[in-house]
Amino acid sequence: MTLNPDLTITFSPMHRLQWEEAQQKDVILYPEGMVELNQSSAEILKLCDGSRKLEQIVADLEQKFSTRGLINDVTSFLEVALNNGWIKQP
Repeated sequence: MTLNPDLTITFSPMHRLQWEEAQQKDVILYPEGMVELNQSSAEILKLCDGSRKLEQIVADLEQKFSTRGLINDVTSFLEVALNNGWIKQP
């Protein structure tokens, strides 16, 4: 699947994003297991709430971390997330 930048992005209702104290990191929980996330991945997924498209997610991250040029990295990660079923688009 390919990410459509014109559609909003929502975290999958079949998964849960949460802080896991034992691992001291954010994780994705799903019936078959758990995926540990680095900070960057967790920050991206936290913005996938169904109200933002790719451009807004990138703008919010660039503002939060006072940086520019995140579009390629964010797009690449979200394509992986889409293909793993962690996010969905209408």
